[in-house]
Amino acid sequence: MPLDLALIFVGALFCVSVLSIRRRARSDISRIIYTLCCALCVLIFVAVVSPRGAHALSATLPLGLPWIGMRFRLDALSAFFLAVVNIGGAAASVYAIGYGAHEKHPMRVLPFFPAFIAAMNCVVLADDAFTFLVAWEFMSLSSWALVLASHQEAESRSAAYIYLLMASFGTLCLLMAFGVLGGVGGAYDFSTIREAPKDAWKAGLVLGLVILGAGSKAGLVPLHIWLPLAHPAAPSHVSALMSGVMTKVAIYGFIRIVFDLLGQPAFWWSIHPLVLGALSAMTGILFATVQSDLKKLLAYSTIENIGVIFVALGLALAFKANGQALPAALAFTAALFHVFNHALFKSVLFFGAGAVLGATGEKNIEKLGGLIKSMPRTAFLFLGGCVAIAALPPLNGFVSEWLVFQAILLTPSLPQWILKLITPLVGVALALSAALGAGCYVRAFGIVFLGRARSAAAQAASETDGWSLGAMSVLLAMCLLAGVAPSFMIDTISPAAQEYVGGRMIVQGDLPWLTIAPVAESRSSYNGLLVFVFILLSSFGAMRLIRTLWPRPVRRAPPWDCGYADSSLATQYTASSFAQPVRRALGGLAFSTRESLDMPLPGETRAARFTVEIGDRFMNGLYTPLAKAVWFCAGRLNVVNFLSIQEYLGLVFVALVVLLIIVAL
Repeated sequence: MPLDLALIFVGALFCVSVLSIRRRARSDISRIIYTLCCALCVLIFVAVVSPRGAHALSATLPLGLPWIGMRFRLDALSAFFLAVVNIGGAAASVYAIGYGAHEKHPMRVLPFFPAFIAAMNCVVLADDAFTFLVAWEFMSLSSWALVLASHQEAESRSAAYIYLLMASFGTLCLLMAFGVLGGVGGAYDFSTIREAPKDAWKAGLVLGLVILGAGSKAGLVPLHIWLPLAHPAAPSHVSALMSGVMTKVAIYGFIRIVFDLLGQPAFWWSIHPLVLGALSAMTGILFATVQSDLKKLLAYSTIENIGVIFVALGLALAFKANGQALPAALAFTAALFHVFNHALFKSVLFFGAGAVLGATGEKNIEKLGGLIKSMPRTAFLFLGGCVAIAALPPLNGFVSEWLVFQAILLTPSLPQWILKLITPLVGVALALSAALGAGCYVRAFGIVFLGRARSAAAQAASETDGWSLGAMSVLLAMCLLAGVAPSFMIDTISPAAQEYVGGRMIVQGDLPWLTIAPVAESRSSYNGLLVFVFILLSSFGAMRLIRTLWPRPVRRAPPWDCGYADSSLATQYTASSFAQPVRRALGGLAFSTRESLDMPLPGETRAARFTVEIGDRFMNGLYTPLAKAVWFCAGRLNVVNFLSIQEYLGLVFVALVVLLIIVAL
């Protein structure tokens, strides 16, 4: 019954997409469509989290391929990801009720928004390769149309083009992965694939293809180039869905194939997600630290968090391969917990960036500042999102990253020497990225909301609408709840861990005072509730003490001007100067930098100019040469368009003979 209801509501989302086209002339069509999307997302969430017993539910619809149909399945893993998808979809829909009222061309967004949410639900529910790939491609195409909503801008067209190329590449890799899994028998349903024996070389090939296919959609380095381009180009509520939800659907695809369909892993399977995850974490946060575009900063931060999740999944593979069920369950639970957490706080931050963009028309943080005076509620909610994503207690980001580090501390028990060498380096990379992340968000919040307004647009800003504030408030409250009482989330994830890694963490709900213990309470534990109470008591106690010992009335005075009487805005600390030490010390690990200084000669009155150009090493060293090679080959192959009929027949004959030889061998 829950699966049937979920499929009905997903079908209703597709109907809403059609409705937006048929009723496009109505003045209130945006409010109607987004309200329906929110309601259907809530209904899907309620359907999948309702009690259904320990067994998975299956259904087959007479759609798709003739006489075969489309298979769907609801189990603990898919239910968890459906909850993530629909919480994010409902929040984005509520936010869009207010945000969408200001859209200049709503029909470039409305038909694709509900279809995008429906496609993500279909990917998670799919139980055969055909349904999975069709839904995956539909998800890619609908999100591509949303990225192209502002198609009159050259930047949006370029971002959509690169995104479409990477999405097509990812789908091709997944298609080949399912082809290898299906074998010569052509089995395409997951139950048959799950039970079929796998050769070692086939498993390795599928693993590589899945990392390329799912990793390109998730934004795993070096497959990340589309993400910092597409997220800023899309509307803010779409950016929140793509960053907070769609990348998690890609992670679901990786888990479904690698942890489920491929069977028992070998230890070396874990090396790829561990190394690429650590590389993604470092690269993403270093790029985020130097960005001046607020939405691009958040996009690069997504790459960092995707890296954290893949590191946790790599640890789970390593422990599972060695038969260590409890550490595997810890790492797997940490990965899913961070999936949930990132969907929450990244949506809050993209919503906040959208509110700032709507109020000022600026994405460049160098032209903002002082918004805490004109947008105090947005500033408070954005600050909460920054605290959560910086992994500071008592919010939820700390809990999931702490669990990942607890799993890393258990890696000395692994018998393979290569894992003993890799995991400490991975731990150092994650620790460094966490520290840099805190500095990155101090910079983002301080430059955007504190200080003085750096432009007329920032001075004229006003608070955003109630719908946007409501969506951000609910998500931030969930961040606090998941951080204060994480035991409920851990116990919710445990059935999926039991099914896919063969173990589960101890029942956290049985521990007193909402304490969580990754392995045993005697070894390590964390109590978010006590931390939260301590922060409240110490904060209010310090405030009370200061007021008691200093009874003079509060007065306002000008801020410290660093010894300069000049009131120019140029005397403020800038985002570039804030990031300069990190850029010069560690930037060479992730990107190339070229600085140029134009200093006037003595006696000249012109201004000095200092410019910094930052380049992506992966774009310049990998994708640009690859694109040039493709264009070169395309130019040489263009001669095929001008062959005679005899030459075409000869070419077809030669190709047929070569293919027959390959099949025979």
